[in-house]
Amino acid sequence: MALAAAACLLYLTAELYVFSGHLALPLDDSWIHLQFARQLATGGGLAFNTGQWISGSTAPLWTALLALGFVLPGGPLWWSKVFGIAFFLASVHATDRLAAEFGLSTGLCRFAAAMTAASHWLVWSALSGMEITLFTCTSLWGIVLHLRERRDPTRPPASFAVLAMATLARPEGCLLLVLAATDRLLLHKTIPVSRLAFGGFVAAILLIPTWIFYWIIGGSILPTTFAVKSGPLADLVPSGRYLSAVMDVVFRSQPVMLLFAGAGLLRLVERLASHRDHELSPTGLSPAGRVPPSLLPALWPLGMALVYSLLASATGPIVVGNFGRYYFPILPIVVVLGVLGLQKAEFRLRADGKSRQLPWRGFLAALLLAPQIWGLIQGPPRYLQTLANVEDSDVAAAHWLAPRLPPQALLAVQDIGAIKYHLPNRVIDLAGIVNPDILPALRGSGSKDPTYWEERLLTYLQREQPDYLVVFPRSYPRLTQGNRGFRKVQNFEIQHNVTMAGAELAIFSTPWTRYPLQDVEDSLQ
Repeated sequence: MALAAAACLLYLTAELYVFSGHLALPLDDSWIHLQFARQLATGGGLAFNTGQWISGSTAPLWTALLALGFVLPGGPLWWSKVFGIAFFLASVHATDRLAAEFGLSTGLCRFAAAMTAASHWLVWSALSGMEITLFTCTSLWGIVLHLRERRDPTRPPASFAVLAMATLARPEGCLLLVLAATDRLLLHKTIPVSRLAFGGFVAAILLIPTWIFYWIIGGSILPTTFAVKSGPLADLVPSGRYLSAVMDVVFRSQPVMLLFAGAGLLRLVERLASHRDHELSPTGLSPAGRVPPSLLPALWPLGMALVYSLLASATGPIVVGNFGRYYFPILPIVVVLGVLGLQKAEFRLRADGKSRQLPWRGFLAALLLAPQIWGLIQGPPRYLQTLANVEDSDVAAAHWLAPRLPPQALLAVQDIGAIKYHLPNRVIDLAGIVNPDILPALRGSGSKDPTYWEERLLTYLQREQPDYLVVFPRSYPRLTQGNRGFRKVQNFEIQHNVTMAGAELAIFSTPWTRYPLQDVEDSLQ
């Protein structure tokens, strides 16, 4: 935990130094969360545009926490980073406890915690203003409590409540909750059904109000983001292309532990098979013996990747979130499975009488940890680059428009977060999170629908008649480069872009512009 705190302090210090004491965020999605939180804090409810409720927040629990930042001293950006760091530290501790639930030695538990603490992308997540570390923390602690409750049926079913909170932090938590409930039901002979029912009741109390709200507003218990990011279920064959992308995300984040995670999974299966064989033997376990090992920690990341692979487009972009952030919460699980796979190596050292040679064991640990520490050291420039990309594009556009744009003007925007957060104007979300009615216009053209999607989008814009368009021209070539009446009034170049949808963000007037931009000198007067 000290290593994790030091890493966060290093990144934060670099941010404050480079941006002259000014806090920034590495994704436009971070600003989306803050806009939802501000509406909630000021009494507007779950809305993005004032007065327009929308089921667009993928993380209502994170939205509620960020709303506190608008009433606490220090400001919402500070609190978004404080909350993120706190949940990251809790995730490191949860990694240690999860490793202990597998019966690993204290040294291996601490090693697993260190590998998690030294994960560059988790440090990045802690400072990103996103819900990543909240989901990581709640999912890990939910699994830890689940394993404890399986082992001791007298414990209250607190894991259901924690996993329900994980679901409110990310929709994927629902899959984890279902897997955990199924795992417990398989032990109905050793765990009273009444306790399971009570745990389910507590989870329902936490989840159903949000689900009802989402259903009434959006027609689904899932946020509108789900419809934006996923496609229809085409077949029951997982997308190998998608699974390969997930493996690449995990490998780039935890290269060493991923290599050993397969061995850890085999050890879990081996333990389960050994338990069953032991039960069938004449000298097997007594009725009061141990319950069979749980495969939940392994099934959870595998299940999430498989489910999303079924929704993945066969030819379109692979949706794993910026830099693969959807899968950052499973990195501690991969670490623990990897350390479990290394456990036999520790046993061999003990058998050879080398376990007492602390320098030898320390050398091996340092050798395995070295790639993570090196990545952590190289991380601040990458983190600062993502901050600069957002500042040079969406934030810069909002600041340029602020003194020039009349508040009555309607904006059609590709990245809605920073622009809406810094401007009072109502926005049309060209991605569809805030305006799900735009989604039919964005679906890819095919043999049954020869009309190119930008033509359908133009029809939608003709109906809504925005005054200005703020987009990355690369994403809308026909709309912005053709003779459609869109005239570029300002552009923003993004140096060394690694984050945004293009290297140029531009503001266009539209054929329906009713509110001309004011002269800066006149607006300042």
